[in-house]
Amino acid sequence: MTPMPTLRTAQETPASRRTAPPTWAVVALACAGQFLVVLDVSVVNVALPSVRADLGLGPAGLQWVVNAYTIAFAGFMLLGGRAGDLYGRKRMFLAGLALFTAASLGGGLAQEGWHLLLARAAQGLGAAVLAPSTLTILTSAVPEGAARARAIATWTAVGGGGGAAGGLVGGLLVDGLSWRWVLLINVPFGALVLAGAMWWLVEGRAVRGRRPDLPGALLATAGLGTLAYGIVQTEAEGWATAATLVPLAAGAALIGLFLLVEARTREPLMPLKLFRLRAVSSANAAMFLCGSAMFCMWYFMTLYAQNVLGYSPLEAGLALVPSSLAVVLGSKAAPRLMPRFGARNVAVTGALTAAAGFVWQSTMTADGSYLTAIMFPGILMMLGAGLSATPLAAVATSGADAGDAGLVSGLVNTSRTMGGSLGLSVMSTIAAARTGGGMSPEALTEGYALVFRTGAGVLLGGTLLMLVWLPRGAPARA
Repeated sequence: MTPMPTLRTAQETPASRRTAPPTWAVVALACAGQFLVVLDVSVVNVALPSVRADLGLGPAGLQWVVNAYTIAFAGFMLLGGRAGDLYGRKRMFLAGLALFTAASLGGGLAQEGWHLLLARAAQGLGAAVLAPSTLTILTSAVPEGAARARAIATWTAVGGGGGAAGGLVGGLLVDGLSWRWVLLINVPFGALVLAGAMWWLVEGRAVRGRRPDLPGALLATAGLGTLAYGIVQTEAEGWATAATLVPLAAGAALIGLFLLVEARTREPLMPLKLFRLRAVSSANAAMFLCGSAMFCMWYFMTLYAQNVLGYSPLEAGLALVPSSLAVVLGSKAAPRLMPRFGARNVAVTGALTAAAGFVWQSTMTADGSYLTAIMFPGILMMLGAGLSATPLAAVATSGADAGDAGLVSGLVNTSRTMGGSLGLSVMSTIAAARTGGGMSPEALTEGYALVFRTGAGVLLGGTLLMLVWLPRGAPARA
Protein backbone atom coordinates (compact mmCIF):
# COMPACT_ATOMS: atom_id res chain seq x y z
CA MET A 1 0.00 0.00 0.00
CA THR A 2 0.98 3.64 -0.20
CA PRO A 3 3.95 4.24 2.12
CA MET A 4 2.28 6.79 4.38
CA PRO A 5 2.38 5.63 8.03
CA THR A 6 -0.15 8.19 9.26
CA LEU A 7 -2.07 11.07 7.85
CA ARG A 8 0.10 13.45 9.86
CA THR A 9 3.36 12.17 8.32
CA ALA A 10 2.32 13.63 5.01
CA GLN A 11 2.99 17.35 5.05
CA GLU A 12 0.73 18.75 7.72
CA THR A 13 -1.26 21.89 8.09
CA PRO A 14 -0.91 23.73 11.41
CA ALA A 15 -4.42 22.70 12.37
CA SER A 16 -3.42 19.05 12.20
CA ARG A 17 -0.72 19.33 14.90
CA ARG A 18 -2.79 17.90 17.70
CA THR A 19 -3.28 14.50 19.22
CA ALA A 20 -3.93 11.91 16.55
CA PRO A 21 -7.52 10.61 16.60
CA PRO A 22 -8.18 6.94 17.44
CA THR A 23 -7.54 4.78 14.42
CA TRP A 24 -10.89 3.04 14.85
CA ALA A 25 -12.67 6.40 14.56
CA VAL A 26 -10.87 7.27 11.31
CA VAL A 27 -11.63 3.85 9.82
CA ALA A 28 -15.27 4.06 10.92
CA LEU A 29 -15.73 7.51 9.37
CA ALA A 30 -14.05 6.52 6.10
CA CYS A 31 -16.19 3.39 5.86
CA ALA A 32 -19.38 5.30 6.69
CA GLY A 33 -18.70 7.74 3.87
CA GLN A 34 -18.03 4.90 1.44
CA PHE A 35 -21.19 3.08 2.52
CA LEU A 36 -23.38 6.10 1.76
CA VAL A 37 -21.75 6.56 -1.66
CA VAL A 38 -22.16 2.93 -2.74
CA LEU A 39 -25.63 2.52 -1.24
CA ASP A 40 -27.02 5.30 -3.41
CA VAL A 41 -25.94 3.54 -6.60
CA SER A 42 -28.59 0.86 -6.05
CA VAL A 43 -31.03 1.97 -3.34
CA VAL A 44 -33.27 3.94 -5.72
CA ASN A 45 -33.93 0.97 -8.03
CA VAL A 46 -36.87 -0.42 -6.05
CA ALA A 47 -38.31 3.09 -5.67
CA LEU A 48 -38.59 3.80 -9.40
CA PRO A 49 -42.21 2.65 -9.84
CA SER A 50 -43.29 4.93 -6.98
CA VAL A 51 -41.25 7.81 -8.40
CA ARG A 52 -42.97 7.38 -11.76
CA ALA A 53 -46.40 7.48 -10.16
CA ASP A 54 -45.62 10.49 -7.98
CA LEU A 55 -43.60 12.72 -10.33
CA GLY A 56 -44.93 11.52 -13.68
CA LEU A 57 -41.54 10.54 -15.14
CA GLY A 58 -41.51 8.42 -18.27
CA PRO A 59 -39.18 5.46 -18.94
CA ALA A 60 -36.36 7.74 -20.13
CA GLY A 61 -36.71 9.96 -17.07
CA LEU A 62 -36.63 6.97 -14.74
CA GLN A 63 -33.45 5.75 -16.41
CA TRP A 64 -31.85 9.12 -15.67
CA VAL A 65 -32.76 8.92 -11.97
CA VAL A 66 -30.08 6.22 -11.82
CA ASN A 67 -27.75 7.43 -14.56
CA ALA A 68 -27.50 11.08 -13.49
CA TYR A 69 -25.82 9.85 -10.31
CA THR A 70 -23.55 7.34 -12.06
CA ILE A 71 -22.35 9.74 -14.77
CA ALA A 72 -21.50 12.54 -12.33
CA PHE A 73 -19.85 10.03 -10.00
CA ALA A 74 -17.61 8.54 -12.69
CA GLY A 75 -16.91 11.81 -14.48
CA PHE A 76 -15.60 13.76 -11.49
CA MET A 77 -13.83 10.93 -9.63
CA LEU A 78 -10.28 11.64 -10.79
CA LEU A 79 -10.72 15.34 -10.11
CA GLY A 80 -12.06 14.55 -6.66
CA GLY A 81 -9.07 12.35 -5.90
CA ARG A 82 -6.51 14.96 -6.97
CA ALA A 83 -8.38 17.72 -5.11
CA GLY A 84 -7.81 15.77 -1.90
CA ASP A 85 -4.07 15.67 -2.60
CA LEU A 86 -3.92 19.40 -3.35
CA TYR A 87 -6.40 20.95 -0.93
CA GLY A 88 -6.58 18.48 1.93
CA ARG A 89 -8.27 15.11 2.40
CA LYS A 90 -10.38 16.17 5.38
CA ARG A 91 -11.53 19.30 3.56
CA MET A 92 -12.62 17.32 0.50
CA PHE A 93 -14.25 14.65 2.67
CA LEU A 94 -16.33 17.31 4.40
CA ALA A 95 -17.12 19.18 1.17
CA GLY A 96 -18.17 16.03 -0.68
CA LEU A 97 -20.26 14.71 2.20
CA ALA A 98 -21.95 18.08 2.73
CA LEU A 99 -22.91 18.33 -0.93
CA PHE A 100 -24.08 14.71 -0.98
CA THR A 101 -26.24 15.24 2.13
CA ALA A 102 -27.74 18.51 0.89
CA ALA A 103 -28.50 16.97 -2.52
CA SER A 104 -30.18 14.01 -0.79
CA LEU A 105 -32.45 16.45 1.04
CA GLY A 106 -33.25 18.24 -2.22
CA GLY A 107 -34.03 14.97 -3.99
CA GLY A 108 -36.25 13.73 -1.19
CA LEU A 109 -38.26 16.98 -1.32
CA ALA A 110 -38.42 17.14 -5.14
CA GLN A 111 -41.76 18.25 -6.56
CA GLU A 112 -40.91 17.91 -10.26
CA GLY A 113 -39.00 15.32 -12.21
CA TRP A 114 -36.21 17.71 -13.13
CA HIS A 115 -35.74 18.61 -9.47
CA LEU A 116 -34.98 14.98 -8.72
CA LEU A 117 -32.63 14.56 -11.68
CA LEU A 118 -30.68 17.68 -10.70
CA ALA A 119 -30.42 16.44 -7.11
CA ARG A 120 -29.17 13.03 -8.26
CA ALA A 121 -26.46 14.67 -10.39
CA ALA A 122 -25.42 16.80 -7.41
CA GLN A 123 -25.32 13.65 -5.27
CA GLY A 124 -22.99 12.06 -7.83
CA LEU A 125 -20.70 15.10 -7.78
CA GLY A 126 -20.56 15.00 -3.98
CA ALA A 127 -19.84 11.27 -4.08
CA ALA A 128 -17.00 11.79 -6.58
CA VAL A 129 -15.33 14.24 -4.18
CA LEU A 130 -16.03 12.11 -1.12
CA ALA A 131 -15.19 8.58 -2.32
CA PRO A 132 -11.45 8.99 -3.10
CA SER A 133 -10.92 10.72 0.25
CA THR A 134 -12.41 7.77 2.14
CA LEU A 135 -9.72 5.36 0.95
CA THR A 136 -6.90 7.90 1.17
CA ILE A 137 -7.79 8.94 4.72
CA LEU A 138 -7.96 5.30 5.74
CA THR A 139 -4.62 4.28 4.20
CA SER A 140 -2.96 7.42 5.55
CA ALA A 141 -4.13 6.76 9.11
CA VAL A 142 -3.13 3.10 9.32
CA PRO A 143 0.52 1.98 9.01
CA GLU A 144 1.35 -0.22 6.04
CA GLY A 145 1.18 -3.92 6.72
CA ALA A 146 -1.36 -6.28 8.26
CA ALA A 147 -3.26 -3.52 10.07
CA ARG A 148 -3.77 -1.54 6.89
CA ALA A 149 -4.82 -4.66 4.99
CA ARG A 150 -7.49 -5.28 7.64
CA ALA A 151 -8.65 -1.66 7.38
CA ILE A 152 -8.89 -1.90 3.58
CA ALA A 153 -10.78 -5.17 3.99
CA THR A 154 -13.30 -3.41 6.23
CA TRP A 155 -13.62 -0.57 3.69
CA THR A 156 -14.14 -3.11 0.89
CA ALA A 157 -16.68 -5.09 2.91
CA VAL A 158 -18.64 -1.95 3.77
CA GLY A 159 -18.62 -0.87 0.13
CA GLY A 160 -19.80 -4.29 -1.01
CA GLY A 161 -22.38 -4.35 1.75
CA GLY A 162 -23.64 -0.93 0.66
CA GLY A 163 -24.27 -2.18 -2.85
CA ALA A 164 -25.91 -5.33 -1.55
CA ALA A 165 -28.02 -3.51 1.04
CA GLY A 166 -29.52 -1.15 -1.54
CA GLY A 167 -32.38 -3.44 -2.47
CA LEU A 168 -33.18 -4.37 1.11
CA VAL A 169 -32.99 -0.82 2.48
CA GLY A 170 -34.94 0.54 -0.49
CA GLY A 171 -37.63 -2.11 -0.12
CA LEU A 172 -38.04 -1.42 3.60
CA LEU A 173 -38.27 2.33 3.11
CA VAL A 174 -40.62 2.25 0.12
CA ASP A 175 -42.94 -0.31 1.71
CA GLY A 176 -42.89 1.28 5.16
CA LEU A 177 -42.72 5.02 4.36
CA SER A 178 -42.39 6.35 0.80
CA TRP A 179 -39.91 6.52 -2.05
CA ARG A 180 -38.68 9.89 -0.76
CA TRP A 181 -37.05 8.21 2.22
CA VAL A 182 -34.54 6.34 0.06
CA LEU A 183 -32.96 9.81 -0.28
CA LEU A 184 -34.01 11.48 2.97
CA ILE A 185 -32.45 8.68 5.02
CA ASN A 186 -29.05 10.03 3.96
CA VAL A 187 -29.67 13.35 5.72
CA PRO A 188 -29.47 12.31 9.40
CA PHE A 189 -26.70 9.80 8.70
CA GLY A 190 -24.78 12.29 6.61
CA ALA A 191 -25.08 14.94 9.33
CA LEU A 192 -23.85 12.45 11.94
CA VAL A 193 -20.81 11.48 9.85
CA LEU A 194 -20.11 15.16 9.14
CA ALA A 195 -20.05 15.94 12.85
CA GLY A 196 -17.76 13.00 13.53
CA ALA A 197 -15.40 13.95 10.70
CA MET A 198 -15.14 17.55 11.90
CA TRP A 199 -14.23 16.33 15.37
CA TRP A 200 -12.01 13.31 14.70
CA LEU A 201 -10.24 13.81 11.37
CA VAL A 202 -7.05 15.85 11.12
CA GLU A 203 -6.17 17.72 7.96
CA GLY A 204 -3.39 16.51 5.76
CA ARG A 205 -2.31 16.86 2.19
CA ALA A 206 0.54 15.26 0.33
CA VAL A 207 1.24 18.01 -2.21
CA ARG A 208 2.08 21.63 -1.47
CA GLY A 209 2.72 24.55 -3.74
CA ARG A 210 1.23 22.93 -6.84
CA ARG A 211 -1.29 24.55 -9.07
CA PRO A 212 -4.30 22.51 -10.18
CA ASP A 213 -4.12 21.22 -13.74
CA LEU A 214 -7.28 22.95 -14.95
CA PRO A 215 -7.13 21.85 -18.63
CA GLY A 216 -6.47 18.27 -17.55
CA ALA A 217 -9.29 18.39 -15.02
CA LEU A 218 -11.77 19.70 -17.60
CA LEU A 219 -10.73 17.17 -20.24
CA ALA A 220 -10.76 14.21 -17.83
CA THR A 221 -14.15 15.13 -16.41
CA ALA A 222 -15.67 15.83 -19.83
CA GLY A 223 -14.17 12.66 -21.30
CA LEU A 224 -15.26 10.33 -18.51
CA GLY A 225 -18.67 11.98 -18.25
CA THR A 226 -19.29 11.78 -22.02
CA LEU A 227 -18.08 8.19 -22.12
CA ALA A 228 -20.34 7.27 -19.20
CA TYR A 229 -23.25 8.98 -20.97
CA GLY A 230 -22.60 6.92 -24.09
CA ILE A 231 -22.45 3.75 -22.04
CA VAL A 232 -25.78 4.34 -20.33
CA GLN A 233 -27.37 5.25 -23.68
CA THR A 234 -26.83 1.67 -24.82
CA GLU A 235 -29.55 0.52 -22.42
CA ALA A 236 -32.24 2.43 -24.32
CA GLU A 237 -30.73 2.97 -27.78
CA GLY A 238 -28.52 -0.08 -28.40
CA TRP A 239 -24.91 -0.08 -29.56
CA ALA A 240 -25.28 0.77 -33.24
CA THR A 241 -27.16 4.08 -33.09
CA ALA A 242 -25.84 7.61 -33.36
CA ALA A 243 -27.19 8.39 -29.87
CA THR A 244 -24.71 5.86 -28.51
CA LEU A 245 -21.79 5.97 -30.95
CA VAL A 246 -21.38 9.76 -30.98
CA PRO A 247 -20.89 10.20 -27.22
CA LEU A 248 -18.72 7.07 -27.04
CA ALA A 249 -16.46 8.40 -29.80
CA ALA A 250 -16.45 11.90 -28.32
CA GLY A 251 -15.61 10.55 -24.88
CA ALA A 252 -12.76 8.45 -26.26
CA ALA A 253 -11.43 11.46 -28.19
CA LEU A 254 -11.56 13.67 -25.10
CA ILE A 255 -9.71 11.08 -23.04
CA GLY A 256 -7.10 10.78 -25.78
CA LEU A 257 -6.69 14.56 -25.76
CA PHE A 258 -6.44 14.45 -21.97
CA LEU A 259 -3.56 11.96 -22.17
CA LEU A 260 -1.82 14.14 -24.76
CA VAL A 261 -2.15 17.22 -22.54
CA GLU A 262 -0.95 15.29 -19.48
CA ALA A 263 2.15 14.16 -21.32
CA ARG A 264 3.09 17.80 -21.97
CA THR A 265 1.94 19.45 -18.75
CA ARG A 266 4.54 20.30 -16.14
CA GLU A 267 2.24 19.52 -13.20
CA PRO A 268 -0.35 17.07 -14.58
CA LEU A 269 -3.58 16.01 -12.94
CA MET A 270 -2.62 12.41 -13.64
CA PRO A 271 1.12 11.75 -14.01
CA LEU A 272 1.34 9.19 -16.81
CA LYS A 273 4.26 7.63 -15.00
CA LEU A 274 1.63 5.97 -12.78
CA PHE A 275 0.68 3.69 -15.66
CA ARG A 276 4.28 2.57 -15.95
CA LEU A 277 3.92 1.12 -12.48
CA ARG A 278 2.92 -2.48 -13.01
CA ALA A 279 1.05 -2.65 -9.71
CA VAL A 280 -1.14 0.34 -10.54
CA SER A 281 -1.93 -0.50 -14.17
CA SER A 282 -2.47 -4.24 -13.74
CA ALA A 283 -4.61 -4.02 -10.61
CA ASN A 284 -6.83 -1.32 -12.10
CA ALA A 285 -7.28 -3.33 -15.30
CA ALA A 286 -8.22 -6.39 -13.25
CA MET A 287 -10.60 -4.33 -11.11
CA PHE A 288 -12.25 -2.95 -14.25
CA LEU A 289 -12.85 -6.45 -15.66
CA CYS A 290 -14.01 -8.01 -12.40
CA GLY A 291 -16.23 -5.03 -11.63
CA SER A 292 -17.87 -5.25 -15.05
CA ALA A 293 -19.14 -8.73 -14.16
CA MET A 294 -19.71 -8.52 -10.42
CA PHE A 295 -21.60 -5.22 -10.44
CA CYS A 296 -24.27 -6.85 -12.61
CA MET A 297 -24.91 -9.61 -10.12
CA TRP A 298 -27.15 -7.59 -7.79
CA TYR A 299 -29.13 -6.08 -10.65
CA PHE A 300 -29.96 -9.31 -12.46
CA MET A 301 -30.49 -11.35 -9.30
CA THR A 302 -33.05 -8.78 -8.16
CA LEU A 303 -34.78 -8.87 -11.55
CA TYR A 304 -34.82 -12.66 -11.54
CA ALA A 305 -36.29 -12.78 -8.03
CA GLN A 306 -39.03 -10.25 -8.80
CA ASN A 307 -39.84 -10.76 -12.49
CA VAL A 308 -39.49 -14.55 -12.63
CA LEU A 309 -39.96 -15.94 -9.11
CA GLY A 310 -42.54 -13.33 -8.09
CA TYR A 311 -40.76 -11.89 -5.04
CA SER A 312 -41.77 -8.48 -3.72
CA PRO A 313 -39.05 -5.76 -3.54
CA LEU A 314 -38.60 -6.42 0.18
CA GLU A 315 -38.51 -10.19 -0.31
CA ALA A 316 -35.91 -9.78 -3.06
CA GLY A 317 -33.77 -7.66 -0.74
CA LEU A 318 -34.06 -10.23 2.04
CA ALA A 319 -33.17 -13.01 -0.38
CA LEU A 320 -29.79 -11.39 -1.02
CA VAL A 321 -28.85 -10.97 2.64
CA PRO A 322 -26.70 -14.16 2.67
CA SER A 323 -24.82 -12.81 -0.36
CA SER A 324 -24.27 -9.54 1.49
CA LEU A 325 -22.81 -11.43 4.43
CA ALA A 326 -20.62 -13.44 2.06
CA VAL A 327 -18.95 -10.35 0.59
CA VAL A 328 -18.20 -9.14 4.12
CA LEU A 329 -16.76 -12.56 5.01
CA GLY A 330 -14.59 -12.63 1.89
CA SER A 331 -13.33 -9.10 2.45
CA LYS A 332 -12.42 -9.82 6.06
CA ALA A 333 -10.77 -13.16 5.22
CA ALA A 334 -8.56 -11.67 2.47
CA PRO A 335 -6.07 -9.82 4.73
CA ARG A 336 -5.57 -12.99 6.77
CA LEU A 337 -4.77 -14.96 3.63
CA MET A 338 -2.62 -12.35 1.87
CA PRO A 339 0.49 -12.64 4.10
CA ARG A 340 0.56 -16.39 3.64
CA PHE A 341 -0.42 -16.79 -0.01
CA GLY A 342 0.26 -13.35 -1.51
CA ALA A 343 -2.17 -10.72 -2.78
CA ARG A 344 -2.01 -12.03 -6.35
CA ASN A 345 -2.99 -15.58 -5.41
CA VAL A 346 -5.82 -14.43 -3.14
CA ALA A 347 -7.20 -12.18 -5.90
CA VAL A 348 -7.03 -15.05 -8.41
CA THR A 349 -8.75 -17.42 -5.97
CA GLY A 350 -11.50 -14.86 -5.41
CA ALA A 351 -12.10 -14.38 -9.13
CA LEU A 352 -12.27 -18.15 -9.70
CA THR A 353 -14.69 -18.56 -6.78
CA ALA A 354 -16.91 -15.85 -8.20
CA ALA A 355 -16.72 -17.43 -11.67
CA ALA A 356 -17.91 -20.74 -10.20
CA GLY A 357 -20.88 -18.92 -8.66
CA PHE A 358 -21.68 -17.27 -11.99
CA VAL A 359 -21.62 -20.66 -13.75
CA TRP A 360 -23.95 -22.11 -11.11
CA GLN A 361 -26.29 -19.12 -11.39
CA SER A 362 -26.42 -19.57 -15.16
CA THR A 363 -28.26 -22.89 -14.62
CA MET A 364 -31.30 -21.00 -13.21
CA THR A 365 -34.78 -22.05 -14.27
CA ALA A 366 -38.13 -20.28 -14.30
CA ASP A 367 -39.29 -22.31 -11.28
CA GLY A 368 -36.01 -22.42 -9.38
CA SER A 369 -35.88 -22.85 -5.61
CA TYR A 370 -34.42 -20.19 -3.36
CA LEU A 371 -31.53 -22.30 -2.07
CA THR A 372 -30.14 -23.44 -5.41
CA ALA A 373 -31.26 -20.58 -7.66
CA ILE A 374 -30.36 -17.61 -5.45
CA MET A 375 -28.73 -18.27 -2.09
CA PHE A 376 -25.86 -20.70 -2.73
CA PRO A 377 -24.68 -19.32 -6.10
CA GLY A 378 -25.06 -15.80 -4.70
CA ILE A 379 -22.85 -16.69 -1.73
CA LEU A 380 -20.15 -18.03 -4.05
CA MET A 381 -20.26 -14.95 -6.29
CA MET A 382 -20.01 -12.47 -3.45
CA LEU A 383 -17.50 -14.49 -1.42
CA GLY A 384 -15.26 -14.35 -4.49
CA ALA A 385 -15.93 -10.63 -4.93
CA GLY A 386 -14.82 -9.93 -1.37
CA LEU A 387 -11.71 -12.10 -1.68
CA SER A 388 -10.58 -10.38 -4.88
CA ALA A 389 -11.43 -6.73 -4.17
CA THR A 390 -9.26 -6.27 -1.08
CA PRO A 391 -5.96 -7.52 -2.59
CA LEU A 392 -6.60 -5.66 -5.85
CA ALA A 393 -7.12 -2.38 -3.98
CA ALA A 394 -4.00 -3.11 -1.93
CA VAL A 395 -1.88 -3.79 -5.01
CA ALA A 396 -3.27 -0.80 -6.93
CA THR A 397 -2.16 1.66 -4.26
CA SER A 398 1.06 -0.09 -3.23
CA GLY A 399 3.29 1.44 -5.89
CA ALA A 400 2.18 5.08 -5.73
CA ASP A 401 4.01 7.94 -4.04
CA ALA A 402 2.39 9.70 -1.08
CA GLY A 403 1.66 12.72 -3.27
CA ASP A 404 -0.42 10.61 -5.64
CA ALA A 405 -2.37 8.67 -3.01
CA GLY A 406 -5.64 10.54 -3.54
CA LEU A 407 -5.35 10.27 -7.30
CA VAL A 408 -4.71 6.53 -7.19
CA SER A 409 -7.63 6.08 -4.80
CA GLY A 410 -9.82 7.97 -7.27
CA LEU A 411 -8.48 5.79 -10.08
CA VAL A 412 -9.40 2.63 -8.14
CA ASN A 413 -12.97 3.85 -7.68
CA THR A 414 -13.14 5.03 -11.30
CA SER A 415 -12.03 1.63 -12.61
CA ARG A 416 -14.65 -0.15 -10.55
CA THR A 417 -17.44 2.33 -11.35
CA MET A 418 -16.74 2.53 -15.08
CA GLY A 419 -16.31 -1.23 -15.29
CA GLY A 420 -19.63 -1.72 -13.56
CA SER A 421 -21.43 0.83 -15.77
CA LEU A 422 -20.05 -0.64 -18.98
CA GLY A 423 -20.69 -4.19 -17.81
CA LEU A 424 -24.28 -3.48 -16.87
CA SER A 425 -24.97 -1.85 -20.23
CA VAL A 426 -23.38 -4.72 -22.17
CA MET A 427 -25.14 -7.38 -20.10
CA SER A 428 -28.50 -5.62 -20.43
CA THR A 429 -28.07 -5.65 -24.20
CA ILE A 430 -27.15 -9.35 -24.13
CA ALA A 431 -30.20 -10.21 -22.01
CA ALA A 432 -32.54 -8.18 -24.23
CA ALA A 433 -31.16 -9.82 -27.39
CA ARG A 434 -31.72 -13.30 -25.99
CA THR A 435 -35.26 -12.65 -24.76
CA GLY A 436 -36.20 -11.04 -28.09
CA GLY A 437 -38.75 -8.83 -26.37
CA GLY A 438 -40.45 -11.73 -24.62
CA MET A 439 -41.64 -11.07 -21.07
CA SER A 440 -42.60 -14.59 -20.02
CA PRO A 441 -40.70 -16.08 -17.07
CA GLU A 442 -39.06 -18.60 -19.39
CA ALA A 443 -37.85 -15.96 -21.85
CA LEU A 444 -36.54 -13.70 -19.09
CA THR A 445 -34.75 -16.61 -17.45
CA GLU A 446 -32.94 -17.42 -20.70
CA GLY A 447 -31.73 -13.84 -20.95
CA TYR A 448 -30.57 -13.70 -17.35
CA ALA A 449 -28.84 -17.07 -17.62
CA LEU A 450 -26.86 -15.90 -20.65
CA VAL A 451 -25.77 -12.85 -18.68
CA PHE A 452 -24.29 -15.03 -15.94
CA ARG A 453 -22.55 -17.30 -18.46
CA THR A 454 -21.02 -14.21 -20.06
CA GLY A 455 -20.03 -12.87 -16.64
CA ALA A 456 -18.25 -16.13 -15.88
CA GLY A 457 -16.24 -15.75 -19.08
CA VAL A 458 -15.29 -12.17 -18.19
CA LEU A 459 -14.12 -13.29 -14.75
CA LEU A 460 -12.01 -16.06 -16.27
CA GLY A 461 -10.46 -13.45 -18.55
CA GLY A 462 -9.76 -11.30 -15.50
CA THR A 463 -8.15 -14.28 -13.79
CA LEU A 464 -5.84 -14.84 -16.76
CA LEU A 465 -4.90 -11.16 -16.73
CA MET A 466 -4.01 -11.35 -13.03
CA LEU A 467 -1.86 -14.44 -13.54
CA VAL A 468 0.06 -12.86 -16.40
CA TRP A 469 0.32 -9.20 -15.32
CA LEU A 470 -0.30 -8.73 -11.59
CA PRO A 471 2.96 -8.48 -9.61
CA ARG A 472 3.66 -11.76 -7.87
CA GLY A 473 4.84 -10.39 -4.56
CA ALA A 474 2.97 -7.10 -4.03
CA PRO A 475 2.15 -6.04 -1.44
CA ALA A 476 4.20 -8.61 0.38
CA ARG A 477 3.49 -7.42 3.89
CA ALA A 478 -0.25 -6.99 3.63
